[in-house]
Amino acid sequence: MEMRMLGTTGVSVSKYCLGAGMFGKFGNEDHDDCIRIIHAALDAGINFIDTSDVYSFGESERIVGKALKGRREDVILATKFGLPVSDKPNRAGGSRPWIMREVENSLRRLDTDYIDLYQMHRPDPHTDLDDTLGALSDLVSQGKIRMLGSSTFPAETLVESFWVAERRSREHWRTEQPPYSIFARRIEADILPVCERFGMGVLVWSPLAQGWLSGKYRRGMEAIDAHRANLQPQLFDPENPDTTRKFDAIDALAQLAEDSGLSIMGIAMAFACEHPAVTSAIIGPRTMAHLEGLLEVEPVRLDSALLDAIDRIVPPGTNISREDDGYLAPALADPSRRRRQRSDDAAPAVVSGRTDKLREMFGSED
Repeated sequence: MEMRMLGTTGVSVSKYCLGAGMFGKFGNEDHDDCIRIIHAALDAGINFIDTSDVYSFGESERIVGKALKGRREDVILATKFGLPVSDKPNRAGGSRPWIMREVENSLRRLDTDYIDLYQMHRPDPHTDLDDTLGALSDLVSQGKIRMLGSSTFPAETLVESFWVAERRSREHWRTEQPPYSIFARRIEADILPVCERFGMGVLVWSPLAQGWLSGKYRRGMEAIDAHRANLQPQLFDPENPDTTRKFDAIDALAQLAEDSGLSIMGIAMAFACEHPAVTSAIIGPRTMAHLEGLLEVEPVRLDSALLDAIDRIVPPGTNISREDDGYLAPALADPSRRRRQRSDDAAPAVVSGRTDKLREMFGSED
């Protein structure tokens, strides 16, 4: 497995990062099987694991903790906080009280004394960035976390975060975790250049575009083992014009794959790792067969002619669908943020983004 530097941290991580989002109620409920998958990934040379407090509401972290017994020192362990883990108030976001409480919960579930990379899962528009960075800086000083990272942050928020960190002598984000695939290339226009400018490592999520680029989904064919299609049907709605555009792109990629002797999945994974700003691509296997298929295509590299052909299918810096953005800015989520208020208007409700959809994705507490 190829090793790469994680930005300017001096830490070496594998080109593939094992994502644990499918371990637990959200995906594979067999803990022993999940542990076997984790061990197989480690044996294949992967030394980077990413999970979150919200994945199956803590179950994923517990599985990872059990799997790393006796192997913890050889792994760069990343987890995340910030998305709602409960319907109760003050159990989400980037406030100091919640960070200080939830890091202890994650440490307990992961059964470890420290977290290598602690990431904020989404921006929190209701909390001052200085409060968030101040709390995280204190955790670095205490040795409970080694590095802090962001996930799916807009470029302007990343820049603002660095400005705050410099002015207030805080720790700053060392990594960013954005969505990136052949279908979702918008970050090439701003996020990736900003990360390069500030020396941030980049671990991209959903390089297979929610399974679209696995090779399972073809026009007129019923998908095999369509777990995600059943879980998130809006991403595969045949009445959605974006779905038609994705099928068109899949047809074109299938032709490229045939001409080059590669698989669609091989092309997709190699593409996600090709950008010079990208450190690791997060893979999220649910079964051992999924992991084996992903490891099989790890050696694939793309030449300039193939990359140029992909650019013609999906232009650089563009997404086929807004569903692939991963984050909806409050200014777009709340109509009142883009309309002048009238005297007879009711006070606008606070809108935090796609909480309901995220809850559908990562599981529920019930």
